[in-house]
Amino acid sequence: MNYLMHSHRNALTILENDNNFIETWTEIQLVLKNITDERLIKLFNERFSKKNKSLSTTINQLLKNDFKELGWETESPIFQESQNNKRRGNYWRLDMAKENISMEVAFNHSSVIAWNLLKPVLASELNHVEKAIQTEIGVLICATNGLKKAGNFDNAVGTYENFLLHLDPLRNQLSVPMLIIGLKAPETFIMSERKVGNRKLGEIIMLEDIEDLTRYR
Repeated sequence: MNYLMHSHRNALTILENDNNFIETWTEIQLVLKNITDERLIKLFNERFSKKNKSLSTTINQLLKNDFKELGWETESPIFQESQNNKRRGNYWRLDMAKENISMEVAFNHSSVIAWNLLKPVLASELNHVEKAIQTEIGVLICATNGLKKAGNFDNAVGTYENFLLHLDPLRNQLSVPMLIIGLKAPETFIMSERKVGNRKLGEIIMLEDIEDLTRYR
């Protein structure tokens, strides 16, 4: 997929030039490049067309599968867990991590943007609670406004543009380098919506079959 990037605290410079990050950064770029329109259409039609109305789950699944194949840990706990640890659960977990990079894929409600930004900080900073992982840089993948519209995401989903608005107010709290990646809309199709009974389901519509494209641009 095509994407935009915003570098917080020189994250991109570090990823591109520090030998401790170059290989892992190359993997991230490879995965994003391999999320093609063809793969999105195929997976959505095969697995999600009868239960989802947007592309969010499809993109999430492809990212998770591809990163896992490259040795990334998924659902990685930030803190050490014990039998009585009240911090159990996805609340204190990263979506993915490998070596010194923590990653969040954020297609959720805009009200949790700050929390999505803070989790990589928790994984990278020293903490009073014993850590299960220690990273140095955060990478956050989210949807641009264009993908939100073309992919039929919920109106409440936080976008790349929303994430950038949080960086200055949270600058003191976001103390580690972080790269914000905004995925752009597919180039060849949009997600339309159809109603099946009481449910809203998504439907792939190829742009070549749409006469008036201005409403999708």
